[in-house]
Formats: sequence, C-alpha cells, structure tokens
Amino acid sequence: MDNLLAIDNGKAIPRSDIPELDFSVFRETVVQIVKGAGSPVQFFAYEDEQKKLRLLTVLREDRQLYVTGCLPGDEYPALTRECEKFHLFEREIAEQFGVRPTGHPWLKMVRYHANQRQKQDIFGNDYRQPIPGNYPYFKVEGDAVHEVAVGPVHAGIIEPGHFRFQCVGEKVLHLEIQLGYQHRGVETLLEQKKLHPGRRPLIAESIAGDTAIGHSLCHAQAIEALAGLEVEESSQRIRSAALEIERIANHIGDLGALCGDVAFTPPLNWLGRIRGEFLNLLLTLAGNRFGKGLIRPGGIALPVTTEQRTLIREKISAERAGITHVCDLLFSAHTVLARFEHTGTVSCGDADRLGLVGVAGRASGLDYDVRTSFPSEACHLLGPCSNQRTAGDVYSRASVRREEISHSLAAVYRLLAEERDAVPVAAQTHPLAAESFVVTLNEAWRGEVSHCLLTDDTGAILRYKVKDPSFHNWSGLALALRNQGISDFPLCNKSFNLSYCGFDL
Repeated sequence: MDNLLAIDNGKAIPRSDIPELDFSVFRETVVQIVKGAGSPVQFFAYEDEQKKLRLLTVLREDRQLYVTGCLPGDEYPALTRECEKFHLFEREIAEQFGVRPTGHPWLKMVRYHANQRQKQDIFGNDYRQPIPGNYPYFKVEGDAVHEVAVGPVHAGIIEPGHFRFQCVGEKVLHLEIQLGYQHRGVETLLEQKKLHPGRRPLIAESIAGDTAIGHSLCHAQAIEALAGLEVEESSQRIRSAALEIERIANHIGDLGALCGDVAFTPPLNWLGRIRGEFLNLLLTLAGNRFGKGLIRPGGIALPVTTEQRTLIREKISAERAGITHVCDLLFSAHTVLARFEHTGTVSCGDADRLGLVGVAGRASGLDYDVRTSFPSEACHLLGPCSNQRTAGDVYSRASVRREEISHSLAAVYRLLAEERDAVPVAAQTHPLAAESFVVTLNEAWRGEVSHCLLTDDTGAILRYKVKDPSFHNWSGLALALRNQGISDFPLCNKSFNLSYCGFDL
C-alpha cells in the first residue's frame, strides 16, 4: 500500500500528497488492487499547470478509498487487458486526451467529441467528429444470423441511444449499445474559469434530471471540502432525506414501468400515482418536483420548517400501506413471476468483473452501498438495507427496488423527526483551496455517483470529473440480453433503467 494514499470521502487533500509513480509501478499497483477485492471509482487524465498529461485513479477496497497517479506518455499497455473494470475508463481517456491504451480489446469512441490536446485524435478524426455509430459494429458470423437495429430515435420522450442486436431467430447472441449522440460538454463547462461559481450548482443538478439531488449533493460536498465550509446537522438531515425521496420516487416509477412491460396494468396505474406523490414531496422541499434548487454549497438554499417536515411524514404514513399492498400484488402474480424470474440474468462473477454498482450490482450479489461503505451527511442514521433476492435477474432487480423503497420510507421518516428548522445559506462565492484534490461519493438511486475536483495554484478548477452510475452499468444491460428472446429487451432495459444523459456528459 506504499504506492497508494488512503483518503476519505469528501475530504480535501493537497495534490502534492498524491503519489506519482512510474507507469509500470502504477499499473502493477492498481491491477493488483482491482483483481483482488477493489474497484475503480475514478480513472481519468488531466493536464497540469505545465501542460504535462497525468493519469489519476481513485480506488475503493473494502471501506477505504485510495488515490495514486502517474505520467503515462502518449501510449501505455491497457489495464483492460488485466481488469475489465477499466474498459470504459480507458476508452474515455483515449478520446479526451489522445492517449492510446495499446492492446485494449474494444477501443472505440465514447461520446464523439473533439480531442482536447491535438487536431487529430487516435481514431483519425479531425475537428469534425463522425456521427455516433458510424463505425463497424461487431458482427456474429453465420447464415442464420440477422441484425435488429433500435434507435437512436425512440418512440418515447427519451434521450437518443442505439441498440444493435445480433440474433438467431428470436434469440439474442450479442447486443451492442452505442451512446454519445448528445454530448453536452458538462465537464468542460464546469472547468471554465470565467464561469461564475453560482452557476456550477445549476449545471451539476442538470447532469441527469432524474438524479438532480445525487449530483448536486456530490458537487456541494466537493466545494464545501475545498472551501472549508461546515454544514449544520439540520441541513444534512434535509439533504439526506431529499436523496432518499428521490430514490423512492424513481424506484416506484421503475416498478410501475416493469408492470407496464408485462401488461399488468392495475399496479402500473397505482404506482404511477404514488410516484407523483413523492415527486410532490420534493416540490415541498425545493419548489421543484425533481429537487432542483435545494442543495447548495454550505447547506440548503431554501428554509425547511416544521410544517414541511410534518407534511412529508404524514404523507409517508398515508402511503406506506398502499405501497406494501401493491408490491405484494405485483410480486405474487404468477404471470409476472413467469416473466421476471430467470430473465436477463447477470451472474455475481460477471457483475464483479464488469464493476456493476447500485441496484444492478446488489441484485447480482455484490455487497456494496456507498451509504454504508463511505457514509456522509446523515447516512449514519439510516442503517443498512438488506437484499434478500440476489439471483441477478429481472425479479432480483425489481426486488432490490422494493426493499430499498421500504428502507428509504423509514429513513426519511426518521431523518425528518428533528424539531429544529433548517436555515438556508446565503448565496456567496467561496474561494477554493489551491493545488488541492477531493473526491465525493454518494449512493444515488441508480448507484454510486462520484465527482472529483482538482484545483490549480490559484484555486481555480483545473479538472472536474463526473461519473454517473450508468457509466458502469450499460455493459451489464448488454450482457443481460445474451441468449434472451429479443422480446425481453424492454423488460431487461427497464429493470436496469440507465441514464443516457448521465452517461453522455
């Protein structure tokens, strides 16, 4: 462990404390950790003040975070050859900074944006980027094999994404997922030196609209660490409660969507109504049904009074029995079980190799939850959420959602029991510590969200790295379709319910 620096979630450190290793030592160190019980939280490139390109990784093992870095040169032996968990991270680094991971098994573009260092990237593209998906897709050979293409334009009001199935009859042999159709340049926006600091929370909470609380909380915690801001306990309780309400609303919506995919309409309608009730609870806190405008560096932007807390607790009490009843109906219907069980299975071993997080990981038996491994805010008051069904199929992913809804209902009720009102913080600019580093993690409703910030010698943001849980989990959806009927795709897709925009930064 001499080559790694142990760090804490949401605690700033000087950049000079981060070990700088020879690449061979760096590679050996991180591969050893990840091939054991570890996983990468962040792995990215950045240019320092002297325009030297550096690699930096944040790893987790058990309940400890580590950071280390190196200077890679223009190419390096791909870590993916040893550990599949680095697969997408290395593709992203190659696209953003033109560093080639030699021997990478599937080096293609991620978001189709211009390379930040040179006129032409390693894919041979100049300033005019190709249309996403304009490359040779993987093909399964055979006279009986046919392709089915879905998207990128979809029938619903959703972001663009392309799915290409290689099939024999109805059986899916391989699914290739292509995203990157709506790259927004979120990280580049957050790094702009002329951007007023008050605008960054607006960008952060818009990274993924259904995870506004998760991303804005990570952003706020990072700024608080770099600016030395303390958040009072009453505000921490409100922020943690908002994160759990966001979880409840989305999990309820997902269970309803799964009902729709198997034509079980009574729970679909009932769960849709209940989802609206919990979105309205975010409206009660934030004046916005997705929680935007609530969390800001230093605390919360709006007052939360006894009246609001009482209203939320009363609504939880009123809806709890109905949620239990409709879930009992859903999970006892033999027609539903016939579609859910043994459909879209991702084994525990495959989930671990891919590095799945959140609901997708826990449903396959991976025991990882940021709330218990790296608690922040008022997470210490929540207690662990146990998962009874971990077979890795649609039924397991739905069951994890059901268990988390029950756990979060009790958590919000407990968090909002405090009598003291939460006072808003004044909007102001907070100078950030110079030449510093911080990483923040939170368990958003899809899983591990992480923001990583580095500042330069003036305290300006040098690198702002965002990671949504969907970054880990899209590969899991592709694997879940192996040897499934193509008609099961909507069901598998909804059981993961991943974010296009959270991935397509």
